[in-house]
Amino acid sequence: MRLAELSERSGVSLATIKYYLREGLLAPGRRISATTAEYDESHLRRLRLVRALIQVGRVPVATAREVLGHIDDDSLGRTIRVGAALWALPQVPEPDEEDENVRAAQHEVDQLLRTLDWTTAQNLSSVSPAHRSLVVAVATLRRLGYAWDAELMAPYAQLMHQAAVRDLDFMETHPSEAEKVETAVAAAILFEPVLRALHRLAQEEESARRYGIE
Repeated sequence: MRLAELSERSGVSLATIKYYLREGLLAPGRRISATTAEYDESHLRRLRLVRALIQVGRVPVATAREVLGHIDDDSLGRTIRVGAALWALPQVPEPDEEDENVRAAQHEVDQLLRTLDWTTAQNLSSVSPAHRSLVVAVATLRRLGYAWDAELMAPYAQLMHQAAVRDLDFMETHPSEAEKVETAVAAAILFEPVLRALHRLAQEEESARRYGIE
């Protein structure tokens, strides 16, 4: 397809597509003349991912470029490729190690990972943004007086593992490695809001069943 058709099918303006091309967020099309290039379905798929990163995920352009670079790095194995792309997304700041609630949260999160036998998460705990995010969240809950511990978190973690299995099953339905990693990144940006919304709807439903709606 030509650039105009790519714009029409994606709903992204020509000016924005040209900007993405200049910034390296979108690969150049196949040159068919000095002034004309041709684009294919991979460009359309990537353009949609770029828009999700920037518009939905509020990811800065430089960060989006880094994420896409990891997606396209076929020298990496799939696990490392997915992990590098996800870790490049914006993350929470480092917690205050001197805060007693942070120390307590770290202890409970580490205990949780041992209980679940999540060995990869244990091994990467010192550098993992996801581990850091969980510690920060648990520390905040404890600071507010909610004594979240490993035992309380375990059933939730098991439910999330089931969600992760479904995520990866869905990822594996895509044919190419790049598409698989793109799907994992899209899941981090788009599926997590779906899970949050489903959680809240489930809470509303269960509350109405237990206590009525009057």
